[in-house]
Amino acid sequence: MTSTHTKWRVNNVRIVLEDQTIQGNVSVENGIITEIARSDADEAQSPHNGDWQIIDGTGGVLLPGFVDVHVHGGFGADFMDADKDAYDTITRFHASNGTTAMLATTVTASHDAIAAVLEASSAYIGSGSMPYAALAGVHLEGPFISELWPGAQNPSFISPPRLDWLQKWHGAHPGLIKQLTLAPEKEGALALIGWLAEQGIVAACGHTDAKYADIIKAADAGLTQAVHTFNAMRALHHREPGTVGAVLSDSRIYAEVITDGHHVHPAAVRLLAASKPMDKVILITDAIAAAGLGDGSYKLGGLEVDVKDSVARLHEGGNLAGSTLTMIDAFRFMVENTSLTLPQISRMASANPAAQLGLQDRIGCIAVGKQADLVLTDHTFREVKGTWVNGRQVFQQ
Repeated sequence: MTSTHTKWRVNNVRIVLEDQTIQGNVSVENGIITEIARSDADEAQSPHNGDWQIIDGTGGVLLPGFVDVHVHGGFGADFMDADKDAYDTITRFHASNGTTAMLATTVTASHDAIAAVLEASSAYIGSGSMPYAALAGVHLEGPFISELWPGAQNPSFISPPRLDWLQKWHGAHPGLIKQLTLAPEKEGALALIGWLAEQGIVAACGHTDAKYADIIKAADAGLTQAVHTFNAMRALHHREPGTVGAVLSDSRIYAEVITDGHHVHPAAVRLLAASKPMDKVILITDAIAAAGLGDGSYKLGGLEVDVKDSVARLHEGGNLAGSTLTMIDAFRFMVENTSLTLPQISRMASANPAAQLGLQDRIGCIAVGKQADLVLTDHTFREVKGTWVNGRQVFQQ
């Protein structure tokens, strides 16, 4: 890592706070933000004393670290690989693009393959040695999804809801599973959603043919999130609002969105942002192993994937297959394609997912007393200059 200082300050930065941006500096001691001060951009800063490391932000933008609740892999590795080297590769790559916390996201796979990811994730988190972005838990995307909307999930492993599987996994790894994506219209799904809510696990609709009434019933049972909104779900119709209509209109439901310009048209992104309360939109990457590697042939859940012009599609059928997106690129898309303010976009990339995971007391915004999960970018949001997790620098340009 690039720094072992326990006391440091970054000067000469535009700081994105919860409701405003200011020019100033941020001080960190022992991983915690201790001071946020306004200053003239050109003011010469001096250390408090010789024990402090001073970082020149060179007029860049300091943001809360990004929290990605839906990411499958990156730089050639997949969380389904279920081993430490793969997890280091993924968390290193995404840390270099501003992500400081993430959920290891599975695909629809066999019971044993999913169990292996849970074992590997538990070991990785429990090792006390996560050198890059932190794993905050696991997101099970499937296998209890609709056969009508598999997207890029392997239909061979789609299963009816199995409460017994979840109870066994949760019993073996309490608190590890943070989110489960399922089709709430399937028989047995409502009971499973109720159990998830009781355990504090986010129940999310996705890969679903649910009608509007199905989603409302699911929300009544405890469903609180929609996975990659607009994609792999029953669309909006003016006489049957479908899954999309329920997600847009029900303020209980957080809406994930992939802002890469391919999964969702910019106008639909703006519609989502206008329809939902500002604290109910979550930016995600849905990144696969191909992220960071360029065009070529890859695999996702055993299925062949072709990446061309940075767009990932199944070799058979052409369905979009996750993305090659990074969180800094998702953030920049929102800056360039909406009229939202930087604090509003930051909320979608950091505070909202942190709140949904129950981590809002520690991370998600820049505030005194919060953990120093930070990302320093240039003013165009095209370059990440530095990333810190719990005050420790995990990436330096």
